[in-house]
Amino acid sequence: MSRRFFSRAEAQALCEKLLKWTKADETQVSYSGAWHGDTRFARNEVTTSGSVEDGTVTVGSAFGKRRASASTNVFTDEALRACIGQAERLARLAPEDPEFMPALAPQQYTPVSAFFDSTANLSAEARGRAARFALELARAAGDLTAAGFIQANVGAQAVANSSGLFAYHQFTDVSYTLTVRTADGTGSGWAGESSSDWTRIDPEAIARRAAHKATASRNPVAVEPGAYTVVLEPQAVGDLVQTLAFSLDARSSDEGRGPFTKQGGGTKLGEKIVDERVTMLSDPADPALLTAPFDGDGLPLRRQVWIDRGVLTNLVYSRFWAQKQGKDPTGLPQSVRLMGGSQSIDDLVAGTDRGLLVTRFWYLRQVDPRTALITGLTRDGTFLIERGKITKAIKNFRFNESPLFLLSKVDGLGREERLGGVEAGGAVVMPTLRALDFHFTSLSDAV
Repeated sequence: MSRRFFSRAEAQALCEKLLKWTKADETQVSYSGAWHGDTRFARNEVTTSGSVEDGTVTVGSAFGKRRASASTNVFTDEALRACIGQAERLARLAPEDPEFMPALAPQQYTPVSAFFDSTANLSAEARGRAARFALELARAAGDLTAAGFIQANVGAQAVANSSGLFAYHQFTDVSYTLTVRTADGTGSGWAGESSSDWTRIDPEAIARRAAHKATASRNPVAVEPGAYTVVLEPQAVGDLVQTLAFSLDARSSDEGRGPFTKQGGGTKLGEKIVDERVTMLSDPADPALLTAPFDGDGLPLRRQVWIDRGVLTNLVYSRFWAQKQGKDPTGLPQSVRLMGGSQSIDDLVAGTDRGLLVTRFWYLRQVDPRTALITGLTRDGTFLIERGKITKAIKNFRFNESPLFLLSKVDGLGREERLGGVEAGGAVVMPTLRALDFHFTSLSDAV
C-alpha cells in the first residue's frame, strides 16, 4: 500500500526549486502531503473502507504590498511553473494590503515527534478488526445498531520563503468515534478516542461505553429546564471550551469586540477571569498534543499558558497586531489543553447531590461574541443524578452558556482525554468537569 508524502529533504528540494523559478519581490511556498485511510460502518455492517492520497503546493507571491496565492496538486514542472505564474499575475493585479507583513527570516523550532508507526501502518484489515468489536456487540444484543468512523492520517507539511526560512513537520493522527442506537429509537450512546498513536486507542472500551450509554438512555423522561449542577464528560467540555481558542484573539479584545475586553477600555490581561483551578495552555511538544511547531507563515509556535490558575496571562497576537501593539507574536494555537485532576467520572457523580451527566453537545452556535455565549443541544446520553447516583435517562436539553461562565463555576476536575474533532485546527485535551448552575433553557425531543 502506497502512503507517500515528502520527506524533509524532498520537501526542501521542492521548495528550493520553486523559489528559484519565482520573479516576485517575495515568495512563500507551502507544501502539504497526506495519506488518509478510513473505515465507516452503519446499521451493524461495514459500509465503506478506502484511502485517499494527495499533496498540495501553494505559492504566495508579493510585489511590494500587493500579494496573492495559487495552489496545485499536480507536481510536474509545467504545472508548478503555471502555479507560480498565476500567483504572480494575481499579485500584480491585487490592491495593496495595509496589513502586509514581510517574509520571516529563518526561525528556530521546538522539536516535535508526532509520527508513530502504529498509525502509519494501520491497514484496512486492522481498522476492520477494530470495528468488529462494536459490530459484534451490537448484533449480539439484538436491539442495538452501531455506526462509527475510524480514520488514520499520515502526512507532512512544510513552509519555505525567499528570505531563507524552511520549516518541516511530519505527523500521524487517528480517531475512532462510535454511536450506538437502540432499536426502539429512544436511546443513543456515543464514545470516541483520538491519538497520534494507534496503540493508545481501545476499540473494545469504545464499543462497551457507547453500547452501555445507548441502553441506559432509552425511554428518557422530561425534567424541567433550569440551572443545574452538571458533570460534563471530556467531549462535552471540549465542545465548549475549545471555542475559547478563537476568543483569545488580542485584536478583538483591544478593539472592544471580544470577551476579554475590559469595561471602559483595555483588556483583562493579568486579571482573574475564571475559577483558580483552571489552567489552559497550548504546547506543540506536549506528549498529549503533538502538533506542528509553526503556523502557516513559518512563525514558531511555542508553549503558551493562556489562563494560569484562573488568571488571563496571554492573548493571541498575529504578526501584524503584535507589531502594532509592541508585543511578541504568538500565532494561532494549533492545540489547547485544559488541565484536569485525578477524579474519575464516577467520583464526580458521587459528589453531586442533584444534577445532570452530559456525554456531549452538538449543533453549537455563537450567540454573543462579547461574552463567548453559545447555544446548543445535549446528545447521546444525558442523565439525571440524584444523591450521588445516576437515576434515570432524561430528554435532551437546549442550553445557553458561555465557556467562561462554565469555567467560573467549576466545582471539580477529573481526568483528561484527547478528543477527536478539533475546532482550533489541532489537538484538544480536556478533563471531565463538574460545574454549578449550567443554564438549560428548553427541552428537545431529538435523540
